Amino acid sequence: MKLAVVGGGSTYTPELVDGVARLTGDIKVTELVLVDPDQDRLSAVGPVSARIMGRYGHPAKVTWTQDLDEGLDGAGGVLLQLRVGYQAARHRDETWPVEVCNCVGQETVGAGGLAKALRTVPVVLDIAERARQRAADDAWIIDFTNPVGIVTRALLDFGHRAIGLCNVAIGFQRRFAGWLGVDPGQVDLDHVGLNHLTWERAAVVDGIDRLPELLEAHGAELAQTVGAPEHLVEEIQALPSYYLRYYWAHDAVVAESRGKPTRAQAVAEIEKQLLEMYGDPTLDRKPELLGQRGGAYYSEAAVDLLASLVTDAGDRQVVNVRNQGTLPFLPDEAVIETPAIISASGAAPVPVAPLSPLMRGLVAHMSAYEDLALDAALRGGRDRVAMALLAHPLVGQYDKADKLADRLVAENAAFLPWAQ
Repeated sequence: MKLAVVGGGSTYTPELVDGVARLTGDIKVTELVLVDPDQDRLSAVGPVSARIMGRYGHPAKVTWTQDLDEGLDGAGGVLLQLRVGYQAARHRDETWPVEVCNCVGQETVGAGGLAKALRTVPVVLDIAERARQRAADDAWIIDFTNPVGIVTRALLDFGHRAIGLCNVAIGFQRRFAGWLGVDPGQVDLDHVGLNHLTWERAAVVDGIDRLPELLEAHGAELAQTVGAPEHLVEEIQALPSYYLRYYWAHDAVVAESRGKPTRAQAVAEIEKQLLEMYGDPTLDRKPELLGQRGGAYYSEAAVDLLASLVTDAGDRQVVNVRNQGTLPFLPDEAVIETPAIISASGAAPVPVAPLSPLMRGLVAHMSAYEDLALDAALRGGRDRVAMALLAHPLVGQYDKADKLADRLVAENAAFLPWAQ
């Protein structure tokens, strides 16, 4: 198999390459091609990726190119990990919503998340259409590009063989498995919601839910990790993802952000150091600093998913997939993040218990926003942007939606042909 990584110049890539080198026993990867428009990044990331593969003794050829068509030609799998506008656009997403109306600025949440969707969806759809023409007929697209839920919905709506992937669930799975002293594959999570809006309601090992004892023994640490009050975790007997803090502690998050560097600025500094490290011709393993970049266990999640699609494994993994009646209060075509059975035919969500009103209300609200966000990304127009913002639970007021829409369009005009 030829495996194409679009956005291969990302500083994430050596993490992914390390996973491909270690974990692809069931997949015969013969070529790993990194595709990116930034030649300077490719010149650093490409060679270190080849050295990592070589250190593990993996026989695959590692190549890199700025030519998207060349990278996609004959690919049996396409991984998307791109960021339109790089960290500079992310920095703006994290600042102007706060300036305009004291709304949270974040790359996947609120007005910043909408801005990223508007920049990203058209680019991803263009890549996917070219993959349809040039990649293998049975090639899968695995999307790690944020906002994963909206991007995956766009891919599926246009008929692409695509599955969305996030590392939140696998991070919890690995942590729980370590505490329980079991192999991670033995831990089945009852992971429910939308991308970046999820809860862990159970951690089942050999048919027994071990989450209650995990919360009893490690509740304070887990609550601190996700930024939630410990009493709340005890009350709902579920662990929210870190992203719930943007909703349930919105004002505190905004207050904390003032006067501090944005996450984009912090990541940009880490990326600068990583690219310098990657330029060292003796480096043949992913550096420890990469752990601060984010995306922990991304490689394991991506390789596990790809392997199961190729080998028709029929195992259970958490992915972003069509709802298909799993959450009956959402349309079938909505994209949810949920456990699914992975086989050669794709991902089939498994039945889940009904969501509590606390969870159900926010999930329904956000799913409706995502419908409008995708419509704005596909058709453009300032008014569609404003309607999507009005529907967002962190905006929801006419004056805020109007002000944010005007600023969003102004900040992103270079990436939005309809706004130029």
